Amino acid sequence: MPIIKSAKKRVRVATKAAARNSKTKRVLRGALKLFTRKSTTTAHSSAQSAIDTAVKKGVMHKNKAARLKKQLATQAKAAGAKPAATKKAAAKPVTKKAAPKRAAAPKKAAAKKTTKKK
Repeated sequence: MPIIKSAKKRVRVATKAAARNSKTKRVLRGALKLFTRKSTTTAHSSAQSAIDTAVKKGVMHKNKAARLKKQLATQAKAAGAKPAATKKAAAKPVTKKAAPKRAAAPKKAAAKKTTKKK
């Protein structure tokens, strides 16, 4: 058991983080197992969501997540289930609107103060 106060705090923080990470991993494994048992659109979207959550919480590397999501999409396609659209694909296309141009306000010349020399 640590003696130093900061080391005690690190033990507490690490314990909380380990519990949080194990919960995220457990949810991820459950979603992946559900998808492998039945390849439906809802199972696919929940698996993708669990992967995204794991990446956001720092449990999984983003490249590994991308690889897993691609594998899930190919499995879903082979099973005949439509792959769920990702957030980027489902978003509305961005249209550029012309910003209203404001007329520049005329600048006033600063009044010069004259000082009398003695």
